[in-house]
Amino acid sequence: MGAASMPALGTIFHPRFPPDTLIDYARRAEAAGFDELWLWNDCFLPGAFTSAAVALSATEHLKVGIGLLPVTVYNPLFVAMEITTLACAFPGRFLPGFGHGVKVWMKQIGAAPVSSMKTLEQTMKVIADLLRGERVTVHAHGVDLDDVQMEVIPDQVPPLYIGAMREKSLQLSGRIANGTILTSMSAPVYVQWAREQIDAGIGQREADQADHRVVVYTLAKVNPDGQAARDAMRRSLAEGFPTWADVHLDALGITGESHALHQQYGEDMARHLPDAWVDAFSASGTPEQAAAAIERLAGAGVDAVILQPQADDPGCLDEYIDYLVPMFR
Repeated sequence: MGAASMPALGTIFHPRFPPDTLIDYARRAEAAGFDELWLWNDCFLPGAFTSAAVALSATEHLKVGIGLLPVTVYNPLFVAMEITTLACAFPGRFLPGFGHGVKVWMKQIGAAPVSSMKTLEQTMKVIADLLRGERVTVHAHGVDLDDVQMEVIPDQVPPLYIGAMREKSLQLSGRIANGTILTSMSAPVYVQWAREQIDAGIGQREADQADHRVVVYTLAKVNPDGQAARDAMRRSLAEGFPTWADVHLDALGITGESHALHQQYGEDMARHLPDAWVDAFSASGTPEQAAAAIERLAGAGVDAVILQPQADDPGCLDEYIDYLVPMFR
């Protein structure tokens, strides 16, 4: 793959991995040539802000992102305070991302907004204003601040990302954020559609817009034994079927077929997943197969491909380092 078309390459430290392994994980990722490490802020698991501080402290150049922080959970001022600490200590290396949060979790913890879109937009605007040192008073859409201003702000304000999936949230991201995070199961054809929505949002901006960066998570399992890697990926995809999003399936035109397949085979669905689906939804198989999947995502218009390991398999990082990263570095 040509250097001009090469996206940044990153990986995820899954929140189910032991927290005491994060330092070594981050250092090995940096030493191998990864550009970015992304963290999740899933409810009931170790926190992303503290994890980001650990990973940044343990490395020298690696960029560390959070994808994502549910906006209804955090007071915007305290988010700005945390971002300021990391942005000042590690300028140019912290990539905070925001979103609606998982609906069932937000209801479970009493943080479900009346209007998730309005709350996301309002919160993002306030955080950006605070990081620029502006004085803020707002009482709308779940945000209540009265004459609030940061006393210390970062010299280099980090880019703010939005995790988005559907038309309205993608357009909102293009309109108000510096970057968009696309979740796993984002096939190249979906990525192309998503970029169109993001670009439509960028076109609605009132101010000049710097480059808007698109980051995509992709499920990844790679091994010289390509069949074993793809079998493992098939199992992961099938186990996650209840969380498959209609917008991802619609982009491939397989919504009805996928539900019929699950209804017919149930837990045995993995063995019957078409190869084309595995190729679309993951970077899996031999190093050559995985690299080809990354190239397809790059061709669809992403700026960074973030390899997502299986939740119970920290050894995925070793496979990425041994078999895949050398093909791009």
